[in-house]
Amino acid sequence: MIIFLVVAVILLIMIVGIYNNLVKLRNRFKNAFAQIDVQLKRRYDLIPNLVETAKGYLAHERQTLEEVIKARNQASSAVYQASSHPEDPSAMKKLLGAETLLGGAMGRLMVTVERYPVLKANQTMAQLMEELASTENRISYARQSFNDAVMFYNTQREVFPNSLLADRFGFQEAILFEVKSEEERTAPKVSF
Repeated sequence: MIIFLVVAVILLIMIVGIYNNLVKLRNRFKNAFAQIDVQLKRRYDLIPNLVETAKGYLAHERQTLEEVIKARNQASSAVYQASSHPEDPSAMKKLLGAETLLGGAMGRLMVTVERYPVLKANQTMAQLMEELASTENRISYARQSFNDAVMFYNTQREVFPNSLLADRFGFQEAILFEVKSEEERTAPKVSF
């Protein structure tokens, strides 16, 4: 009887330890996502200013500007949903899809801006482009931190004996924040 109680207490301590560890790791990747969220919102705030500055020069490129604003609005809505539940795979997939669309639209806008030297030389536009580039770097860093936290969480969730308890306690597999578009994976060509 005493041996049974000792084994039961040891098992209970292990279960509590596993649960607490998974909670800490889930909170860590949620915090890492909050850092991405801050930078994405900063980018979403910059985009309307960028479009507004470009509007005067790109009157006949209206479709490109509208695509950027539409993609920005979709991404902004998706990040709102994902920030509430970064552990929800469907919310993260929606955000990743919206970010891919926004990346493509922004890429087309940048190509269009390159064709207009006067716009490119505009001081406000140059300042906004520099701020956007800085924000993109911050997003990349935050995304790397998030993905590291997710990988560690998922690994801990999958190892034995944690795997026996993770699903029972509602610890779902978390999704990496990965860029899927080929445009964003390919390094830009620089020519002089």
